[in-house]
Amino acid sequence: YQKKTNDKRALDIDSVYDGEKLSGKVVLVTGANRGLGEAIAKELIAQKAKVIATCRSSKPKFEGLHKVIDGIDVTDKKSMEKLVKDLEGQEIDILINNAGYFMVEKETIDNPDFDEEIKMIDICAVGQIRVTSALFNAKLLKKGSKVVQITSQGGSIAWRTTQNAGGPFDYGHHMSKAAANMAGKLLAIELEPHGILVQIMHPGFNKTDMTKKYEKIWEIEGAVDASIGAKRVCHEINLMSPKRNGLFINCEDGLQIPW
Repeated sequence: YQKKTNDKRALDIDSVYDGEKLSGKVVLVTGANRGLGEAIAKELIAQKAKVIATCRSSKPKFEGLHKVIDGIDVTDKKSMEKLVKDLEGQEIDILINNAGYFMVEKETIDNPDFDEEIKMIDICAVGQIRVTSALFNAKLLKKGSKVVQITSQGGSIAWRTTQNAGGPFDYGHHMSKAAANMAGKLLAIELEPHGILVQIMHPGFNKTDMTKKYEKIWEIEGAVDASIGAKRVCHEINLMSPKRNGLFINCEDGLQIPW
């Protein structure tokens, strides 16, 4: 469809993306040590942003970061206290809640994994609230700051009838993303009076370790290298405005995704 309509944004993000707008911005990226988070951090560094990377265990293996804060588990309250302490009063222009988790096994009603479902919801949805709350309460998110919720079209209830027809059903994954979308919408409403914008973003289908379970359909479904996905996310960050606050946006084409 994108090729038929010659959607330049979807087909060639470089034709519309102005990364220079991110120069000098202080950006905190959770889960920045691999996958899409790593790609976003690298893109921000290339645009001369000051990138603060957080990770749970293994540190990022690339250069140019302004700061690395390891030992940050988004499911742990004490980690949030450590995050604030290690920031040492550094205000954040852009918070990218990217840390996520996707179990490898495919779920159906025959083999649900309840522990994994709870883990995905805790990391992908509640974790975003933990991080945002910690920074907001520490007064490190200021008027004009932006909060980016990296979720997925997988959280769209309206699209499930088509996209999950015939399975797999991956209950935990889809529930966690729908919960993350709700968290983002509520954050947008609550933080708006403080002059803080929130955007809920589907970064597109990216070729990462997290989506490798769907490797067989990468090419069929138009999966792209994570570096392209990162540019799509950064372009959407540049477009954030009060008019688009709290919307659920597809970073591939900039269109809203139905809830």
